[in-house]
Amino acid sequence: MEDSASEGAFKGVRVVELAQWVFVPVAGALLADWGADVIRVERPEGDPYRALATQGIGTDGGGVNLSVALANRGKRSVALDLRGEQGKAILHKMLETADVFLTNFRPGALRRLGLDADELTRRYPRLVYARGHGFGARGPDADHPGYDSSAFWARGGMGYTLTPEEREYPISQRGAMGDRNGAMALAFGIAAALLGRTRTGRGTVVDVSLLATAMWTLSSDLLVALTGQAPRISSGPGDGPNPLVGAYRTKDGRHIQLVFLESDRYWAPFCELIGRGDLVADPRFADLRARGENRVACRAELEAAFATRTFEEWKDLLAGIDAPWAPVQSVLELVDDPQVVANGYVGEVRLDGGGSYRLPTVPVQFDSQPPVPRRAPEHGEHTESVLLELGYTWEEIAALTEAGAIP
Repeated sequence: MEDSASEGAFKGVRVVELAQWVFVPVAGALLADWGADVIRVERPEGDPYRALATQGIGTDGGGVNLSVALANRGKRSVALDLRGEQGKAILHKMLETADVFLTNFRPGALRRLGLDADELTRRYPRLVYARGHGFGARGPDADHPGYDSSAFWARGGMGYTLTPEEREYPISQRGAMGDRNGAMALAFGIAAALLGRTRTGRGTVVDVSLLATAMWTLSSDLLVALTGQAPRISSGPGDGPNPLVGAYRTKDGRHIQLVFLESDRYWAPFCELIGRGDLVADPRFADLRARGENRVACRAELEAAFATRTFEEWKDLLAGIDAPWAPVQSVLELVDDPQVVANGYVGEVRLDGGGSYRLPTVPVQFDSQPPVPRRAPEHGEHTESVLLELGYTWEEIAALTEAGAIP
């Protein structure tokens, strides 16, 4: 049986990716998951991300570099020196066969290489030119370097908004949060551009920035700011108007998250379930408004109730109510969550020589099936095979190696 990539929605689409680190390469990996032939062009010394040591899953992991594997699964890798004319000529032969050019090189670097949007869309009218930025394609900082920690988390307002007021320093983000969210938007934009091309016959330029990704993520707060008000920064679990929305601490120091937005609907059955039917008749908690006015007292009652049972006991008990709640889980618990397992949200990459490793799969599924993740290429692994596809002879490939255009 064919795997999901061979029969995916992007089968027959060729992507030439000139990118490094995480943001834009992840967009390429998403396209590869669903069948695109993604040719990753790396400089002769390789993407610097390959050398990054991080959390024991990079070069410091002692095995497969899982960070690189997640960002580059299912692609082919060509090592190419674009500083010389021979390397550029090879890239242009690839672009002649490409549907998408995908890059996160900064505008100045692309212009110096003759790979800016104006030039490539003129030369290849059907090409979808997709680029990821830190701060956007225009403006004073269009050429400023940007990572997700700077463009998404810091300048994009994420760190400020999520940091409690009592902290002296902003909280730190988790790895590549903005990168992977921005990559989803970029892959969506590419899909839309390819669909548009079927109607017009022409490609288009697709832009996604980490700054804009942060703003979209913070849309609820941004709506408040657009009215001229400062969004309220949450300072604790009990500062909201509805005590039935928030986290509660269990007997063993874990937490359960309640999200009873329709609190009048759930109040009585919830109280009965937890053995506090007396609260239903308490006039202080009669309805949403009363519970809001007396939220400190209401939350105190619920905190006392939650302190009587362990985390596991609460999970068992709350399984008996058809209401929105969830355990506050660790990531170690998440990977073995029954819902994660049942839906294939973690996939297994099987290696040709034996062995395997696991990666999270793309959130999008077709026909209730996740894509089967494939391994990431080694640096320059497919240089010769791609050149042969492009019509180069072995003698020409040897000459290119001798000239330093390829390793």
